[in-house]
Formats: sequence, structure tokens, C-alpha cells
Amino acid sequence: MLLVVAAQFLTRLPSPRLSAFEPDWVTRSARWFPLVGQLVGAMAGVVFLGAAQLWPPAVAAVLALAAGLLATGALHEDGLADTADGLFGGATPARRIEIMKDSRIGTYGVLALVVVLGLKAAGLAALTPVTGFWALVAVHGLGRAAAVTAMRVTPYAPEGRPTRWTPAQAGVRTWELAFSLVLAAWPLAMLGPAVAFAALFGAALGAAVVIATARRRLGGHTGDVLGAVEQAAEVCGLLGVVAVVTCA
Repeated sequence: MLLVVAAQFLTRLPSPRLSAFEPDWVTRSARWFPLVGQLVGAMAGVVFLGAAQLWPPAVAAVLALAAGLLATGALHEDGLADTADGLFGGATPARRIEIMKDSRIGTYGVLALVVVLGLKAAGLAALTPVTGFWALVAVHGLGRAAAVTAMRVTPYAPEGRPTRWTPAQAGVRTWELAFSLVLAAWPLAMLGPAVAFAALFGAALGAAVVIATARRRLGGHTGDVLGAVEQAAEVCGLLGVVAVVTCA
């Protein structure tokens, strides 16, 4: 049931209808976020594998990213754009939160999307189809595990707006975070030790930078911040893979 809840909140994929719903289920389902991310990554990876047989790597990479965006409804990318606008466009935590509530996208948000999507496409195009497939599965899982980590290690920003990411009062438990991290780790075995370490290190570094910045400038996380954490971990994890593979 919690896996279904996680899929419903993180994607637009068809899922069984729940006969009942409790607000706490969103937080309790966080343990399954990496598995949902791996499913999205596998869908994008299949598109990359197939498109690479017909078109150049750059085209295949863009089509793979488009598949991931369709699967999630650009949920995390929306959070990235709002977070970039808020963190760098306001002078106080309250003003930053206010900016993040605005449905309009600003300069910082546009630039963040261009840079992140551009790096993803360029990085994926540098990989072979098989390596690219497993890299997508791995970094999508790591990105969602990074969001769960942020939910556990930072408080919910008091001025933040309620969102689909909003945790219950109890928050994510330590064992739920540990479960999500273990769940996120298995695709790394398909990449080899050096590549796996680079992906893990890159994802951890990218997530840590966003988490630390949000804690300093907002006092904690919001739903938008969690989307930005996921995107930072995903793109930096992919860059780690590319760095090792292309230098080997």
C-alpha cells in the first residue's frame, strides 16, 4: 500500500485506487521513494536503449530525459526551479518562501533548469546505451534517497507551504531512511566499484550542497527544496559516472 502511495505522489503513472488515505502515509511511504525513482529511471533507460539504435547519442539522451519528465510530470524539476528562484532571489527566509510560492518562474529558475537538463543530456550522451541504462536507474534511485535524507536530517521550514512532500509531524524515522538508502544501492552493483563510488560520491555531494544551503537560508526544507535535492543528487551522480567511464 505504501509503495502505491509513493508511486501516486511521485509520478503520474497509473496505479491502483486506494479505498482510504491517511496524511501520515506520505511520510511512511518515503522508504519506497528510491524504488519508484528506479522505475522511472528504468523507463527512461529503455527509451535511451531503443532510441540509441536509431539516432545519435544526443538525440537518444534528450528522448530519455523526456520520458522521465512525462513519467513524473516534471515534479522535481518544478521544485528545482522554485528553489533556485527562492534561495537566490530573496533577502530573508520569509521572502524566499514567498518567492517559492509564486507559480511564475524567474531567471534563476530558468538557468537552473537549463544547466541541470543540459548536463544530464550531455552526460548521458557520453555513455554507451547499456551503461546509460544502469546509470539512469542508479541515479534516479539515489536522487529519491537524497530527498528522504533531507526529510530526516532537516526540519520542515516553518514558513513553508503544505505540499505533496509535506511530512507528518513525526517525520521520517531513522530505520525508514536506512531502508531507503539500502534500496537505492542495489543498481550500483551493475556499474562496477569505481563507477558506483563516483555515482554515490557525486550524488551525496550534490545533495549536501542543496541541503546545507536550504538549511542556512530557509531554516529547513520544503517540498520544493526536496525536489531540488533530488535533482542535484541525480545530475551530480550522473556526472560522477561519466567522469570515471570517459577517463577509463
